Amino acid sequence: MTTELDYSSVLTGAAFMFYEFKQVATLKDQGLSDEEIRKKVVEENLFQHAKISSLQRGLPSILRRVNVLDDVLRKMVIEESVEVGKAINLYAIMKTDRLFFEFIKEVIQEKFQTNNYSFEKKDLNMYFTVKAEESKNIAEWTEATVQKLKQVYIKILLDTGMLKDKKSDELNRLIIDEQIKEHLRQIGDAKYVQAMGE
Repeated sequence: MTTELDYSSVLTGAAFMFYEFKQVATLKDQGLSDEEIRKKVVEENLFQHAKISSLQRGLPSILRRVNVLDDVLRKMVIEESVEVGKAINLYAIMKTDRLFFEFIKEVIQEKFQTNNYSFEKKDLNMYFTVKAEESKNIAEWTEATVQKLKQVYIKILLDTGMLKDKKSDELNRLIIDEQIKEHLRQIGDAKYVQAMGE
């Protein structure tokens, strides 16, 4: 997929959602279509969300993520450790969300390259300010949307282990399983491996 993704704020409704991601990957592996998965998730409340609306808001993003995985990566999500699954989920988020990928590449990867493990709110604020100057689309988003995205980005960093904990501003390099790195390189997605700090 070489088409350039548009900037989007859909992550406000999806966040990391690893548990849901793994369930959808499993259903996909069983041969269910997107439509069948949507139906099953909603009718059986598979994600066990209190509100159907939040379930329906997150599901399209989860499906998009699972759909960018090939059979090998999908099997890894289902069969390998939680750490492997989380790294693949992070890859899938970057692959389906241009703004988040650029954040990881331009902010986090850059810090790792200079051995700077400090991550502050101002890094995130500066990133969104620059992007709003570069993109009319982002400039038109409400302050509430931008704030929500910032919260989601921090939550993803926490959920993946890239940010040590909520109180600290310390970044961690992810230890990515060799088979994931190798596979992503083979399919031409080495840039995502680099963005994760390898």
